[in-house]
Amino acid sequence: MRIIHLQLANCMFGREMEAQLVINFLLHTDRHEGEDLGLLPIVGPGQVGKTTLVAHVCKNERVRGHFSKILFFSIHSFTNDEVSNFEKACATEHQNHMSNSNIDRRLLVVVEFIGDLNENAWNRIYRASKQYVPSGSKIIVTSRSDEIVKFGTTRALTLKYLSHESYWYFFKTITFGSTDPKMHPRLTQLAMLIAKMLNSSLIAGNITACLLRDNFDVHFWGKVLTFFRGYFQRHISRFGEHPIDLICQNKPAHVARMTIPSEEFMVQHQNECSLEEEVPQITFKDVMFGSVKPHEKFEVLTWKARIPPYYSRVYTCEIQKLNTTASKRKRSTKNGSTLC
Repeated sequence: MRIIHLQLANCMFGREMEAQLVINFLLHTDRHEGEDLGLLPIVGPGQVGKTTLVAHVCKNERVRGHFSKILFFSIHSFTNDEVSNFEKACATEHQNHMSNSNIDRRLLVVVEFIGDLNENAWNRIYRASKQYVPSGSKIIVTSRSDEIVKFGTTRALTLKYLSHESYWYFFKTITFGSTDPKMHPRLTQLAMLIAKMLNSSLIAGNITACLLRDNFDVHFWGKVLTFFRGYFQRHISRFGEHPIDLICQNKPAHVARMTIPSEEFMVQHQNECSLEEEVPQITFKDVMFGSVKPHEKFEVLTWKARIPPYYSRVYTCEIQKLNTTASKRKRSTKNGSTLC
């Protein structure tokens, strides 16, 4: 299983209640529909599973049968072009609806906000939705910002990171697969220690679990544990925060390389690419744990979704020599910045 989300078999492990709440919202029909479209905000920190939850719900047969079409939009920085593209897409769907007026064209519109909320731009997006989206349609908005909560027509759904027990089950399932962990007590102990250091990150958990699964050896797992323990302690000591927490907030973070201790690389920022966009062949795991040696600035593929809207997450990174990081950190501190 090479997916980062919690979809185990035909259910989403750890998010069953949240998924049912979203489905109930989508299938509920008001007897007296007002001017406002039904809008459900889903908020939570980065990489907590907001997009994956929505994608899983959109696969539900009752949801797909309730809406004639599901539209996905990703708004990164509320630029005029992004908002205009949204308006044009809604207008196009409206024209299709008018030309097929005998067909029920109820739509589900899913909007993912990546950056900070721009209220003026949001008002344009919502006006376009009200103008062009047919009656009975619904809107789901996902965002890291609580600002979007006030625009909902129903109570917002707030996602939090998985509990330690749920995260361990997720990590264990990917790491051991069909192998019974009880048959490998020492490996299980090492896996539990490693999982505790990943701060419930689904992406970090998936990358690390796949690495361990592909190298099913107690000595290698012990090497990974030692590497993580030293790397995370150094990062917290130097910069005051866990690198995984910074990456989840889309902030710069230094990443150590297990196979090349003399180098580290900085994750500068991350983007989500659509199915139509090209993504790097090199992966985050290749650089952090493998022998791949990129130069200067480069991009890595962190994960690729297996369910709609099939987004891929790409990190923009830069190689740094360890003997230069001290001077860079001094300049950064002087400029009032911690990491870059």
